[in-house]
Amino acid sequence: MSRALDLVLASVLLVVTAPLMAAAAIAIRLESRGPVVYRQRRVGKDGRPFELWKLRTMVPGAESMGAGIYVLEGDPRITRVGRLLRRFSLDELPNLINVLKGDMAMVGPRPTVQQQVDRYTERQRRRLEVKPGITGWAQINGRTSLPWPERIELDVWYVEHRSLRLDLEILVRTARMLATGHGLYSGDLTQGW
Repeated sequence: MSRALDLVLASVLLVVTAPLMAAAAIAIRLESRGPVVYRQRRVGKDGRPFELWKLRTMVPGAESMGAGIYVLEGDPRITRVGRLLRRFSLDELPNLINVLKGDMAMVGPRPTVQQQVDRYTERQRRRLEVKPGITGWAQINGRTSLPWPERIELDVWYVEHRSLRLDLEILVRTARMLATGHGLYSGDLTQGW
């Protein structure tokens, strides 16, 4: 997808979802102390690091508790509001700012942390050939229900077959999943707090 289309989509979605983000921010603040927005260092295109923005879905200081940066299904560090935000991927809405900044695209492999990138095989490093995305081929084909190597393989397949038509198909299927809440569990094993 072109940078111009990314900018248009991200701008429109930021305006449309601003009231929803404001409501989520109020709910996060009412439930627990700490920042509303969570920032985490992730690895982008060509291995360049950037700061990913998300709505906080976990208790403050979660990175130093339990599984650390990894989030397990049913993780007790996830707040009640956080569970709802994750169910519909609303915690990812600030990623739109990352798209406007040029760190991310609307479609591409989800960005991950350096510790995971350090374990990539040469083939798996191909997922770094494109900007990370808000949604991607792995997200519409199983997300966190798939083992990590299978998700990476889906991302590599996307890199090898990417096209405007495929990107549009991914966006349409993502919208359908968001509307129903089916097949979605927000983000990555390194989900933000």
